[in-house]
Amino acid sequence: MTVRVMGYRGGTRRVPGVAFRSHAPPAATPELSTVSAPSRVAAADEGIGADELALATRNHGMPLEAMRAEVTPPGLHYVLVHYDIPWISPDDPWPVSVHGLVRHPLNLDIEQLRAMPSVTHRVTLECAGNGRARLAPRPVSQPWLVEAVGTADWTGVPLRDVLAEAGVLPAAAEVVFTGADHGVERGTEQDFQRSLPLADALRPEVLLAYAMNGAPLPPQHGSPLRLVAPGWYGMAQVKWLRDIHVVDRPFAGYQQAAAYRMRQDPHDPGEPVTRMAPRALLVPPGFPDFMSRVRVVRPGPVRLEGRAWSGTAPITSVELSTDGLASWTAAALGPEPEQPWTWRAWHADWVATPGTHVLAARATDAHGRGQPLEQPWNLGGFCNNAVQRVTVVCVES
Repeated sequence: MTVRVMGYRGGTRRVPGVAFRSHAPPAATPELSTVSAPSRVAAADEGIGADELALATRNHGMPLEAMRAEVTPPGLHYVLVHYDIPWISPDDPWPVSVHGLVRHPLNLDIEQLRAMPSVTHRVTLECAGNGRARLAPRPVSQPWLVEAVGTADWTGVPLRDVLAEAGVLPAAAEVVFTGADHGVERGTEQDFQRSLPLADALRPEVLLAYAMNGAPLPPQHGSPLRLVAPGWYGMAQVKWLRDIHVVDRPFAGYQQAAAYRMRQDPHDPGEPVTRMAPRALLVPPGFPDFMSRVRVVRPGPVRLEGRAWSGTAPITSVELSTDGLASWTAAALGPEPEQPWTWRAWHADWVATPGTHVLAARATDAHGRGQPLEQPWNLGGFCNNAVQRVTVVCVES
C-alpha cells in the first residue's frame, strides 16, 4: 500500500504495516555548509529577516525598567542560547569531568559539588553582541539593541578549589569548558566550548554555579551547572557545563578562534572578545508608545535613573545629556557595590519642558575607559558600547 504523507518529501519512512515510497529521485547527501551559511552584513536597505526574527523569539533581553531592581529576576535576565536548551532529567547526577594536565583527574557529580564549601557572588552579565542591531551596516545575527544584560546572585563552588583538588600541572596554560548544547555554526558541528587562560580560571570569583538568586538554575540559564566568570562577556559563561579540560596551549575551537573576535573582514584574525566595556543605561522615564517605544512625560521635575558597569574596573562617573548630546552634566552615583562585578546605580533630576528631547548617559571606569558617541564598526557586531539614546516627548496634560 502506498500512502502520501502531507509535508513529507523524499526518502522512505518505515511504519509498522505501512510502506512509504517516494517517487522523487534520490537527492545528493547534503553538507553542513548547505544548512549553515557564512557570516554576512545586511544590505543598506535590508530589514530584520525571518532568520534573525527566529533568533529574537528564542533569545530575549531584559526590559530596561527592570534595572530599578538591583538583582534581576531570572525570567527578566537576558538569555542567549546558541543551539537548543538541553533536556536534562532532574534525576540526572550530572557528572563533570576534570582532566588533562592534572595530577588527579576528577569526576564530580552535582551533589558532590553542592557538598563542597560554596560562595555567592552578585554578577552583572552582558552579551558580547549587545548593541549589534544599532551598527550600520548591521551584522546579521541575534539583533540585540541594548537590553542584553542582567544581574543575578550566583551560588556555587570556586573553580580554583576544584582545580586545586585536581592538582594542575606546571605545563598548564588554559582551561577549556564544554557545555552540553550541540549544534552547527558557520558549517562547523560542535559542542559549545570556550576557554579561559589559567590565571583567569584561578581567580577566586570564577564559579561553578548551580544556583541563581537562591534557587536552582533555570533550564535556560544552564541547569544544572554553569560557569560564571565575572567581568567577562556572556560567551565565556559556558552553560550546561559537563567537561573541564586543562591544556598546555591556546584553545583553537570555533567559538574561541573563529567567533567572538573583533575584525573588519573575514580574513582578519582580529582580537579576541574578553571583558565587558564600560556602559551606562537609562531606565526609560515616563510611559511608552506601544510600537515606537518613544517615552512620554509631563512638564516638570523628572527623576532619571539607571545602572552602569564595566568588566575591568569600578565605575567612577556617569554623565547625563538631556539636549541630544550637546552638553553633559554629572549624575549622582549610588553606593559602591560590595562586590566589584556588579552594576552601580546612578540618578539625576531633570526638569522636562514641552517638546521632543533626546536623553543619553555615559560611564567611565577607574581605568579611564569610557563610552564613544559612535561605535567603530566590526564584522561580528561585538562590544558596541556607544552611548544609549532615549527619545522623550514632553506633552501638556
